Amino acid sequence: MDVLQLKHSLKCLTAFASTVDRFNETSSVLGFILLGLSAHPKLEKTFFVLILSMYLVILLGNGVLILVTILDSHLHTPMYFFLGNLSFLDICYTTSSVPLILDSFLTPKKTISFSACFGQMFLSFAMGATECVLLSMMTFDRYMAICNPLRYPVVMSKAAYVPMAVSSWAAGGAASMVQTSLAMRLPFCGDNVINHFTCEILAILKLACADISINVISMGVTNVIYLGVPVLFISFSYVFILATILRIPSAEGRKKAFSTCSAHLTVVAVFYRTILFMYGKPKSKDPRGPDKQDLADKLISLFYGVVTPMLNPIIYSLRNKVVKAAVRSLVAQKHLIE
Repeated sequence: MDVLQLKHSLKCLTAFASTVDRFNETSSVLGFILLGLSAHPKLEKTFFVLILSMYLVILLGNGVLILVTILDSHLHTPMYFFLGNLSFLDICYTTSSVPLILDSFLTPKKTISFSACFGQMFLSFAMGATECVLLSMMTFDRYMAICNPLRYPVVMSKAAYVPMAVSSWAAGGAASMVQTSLAMRLPFCGDNVINHFTCEILAILKLACADISINVISMGVTNVIYLGVPVLFISFSYVFILATILRIPSAEGRKKAFSTCSAHLTVVAVFYRTILFMYGKPKSKDPRGPDKQDLADKLISLFYGVVTPMLNPIIYSLRNKVVKAAVRSLVAQKHLIE
């Protein structure tokens, strides 16, 4: 009996020691190291200037769009309310990651704390998911305006389009909360080097020393809800929109109707094309080696994060006469005041 008790005690002690060792390993990772372009130091200064310039264009372009949608009474409509939300979203999205990227180009030791890393991950994921939903809401607005113009003022009243925008932000935040919470619960013991510019969720999951099948399934479900469903909804909506436009008898009427949705369609195409290219393309090996492939993937991700928000105000300004007139009016008022 004593021998059995001794064996049981030794077994318990071994299990306890194993648990303590695992806890020590897991808790040893208090932060992460962002690899960025450390392997290519000659590129860092060039990309610092390039990304900083693009970031300033994003702040200026989207800031001007927000101002004109607020100050110009002619733009107090659902379409431009959603556009103002999109511009604010793009500013938030880039601000959640670009300062970190710029700092990594200048700092020799590119470290980030555990809490800051997951905070940045939450914000970036939330903004991306919100934009997917918001673009769908903007599509519904264009569908009602073109396909059901008589019902448009009733359906797209302020009591409707404000909650639609709020629900877009709430849906994006909820998706990010789920994914970030699941990622934070994973143990990270050992390698803490993130092969990326920011705390991108897929790069973080690669570092976990535990089964990530729940995370993978959850990400798959989220992709279907926030990417698959919006893409289908937008595609079907534009089939009806284009069919309605083609039935308009006059060429001038068709041109005017198409101009009201061409900018949005262009933004949608750029946004989803880059996302699907990043996350939907097959992982083939680069014949030049894994380092070249990693660099290409990181640069694509980097430019996706800044090029799309930079293009949005440019697209809406160039393709929308009302926005151009509002900007000119705002500039003229500023000159008169001076």
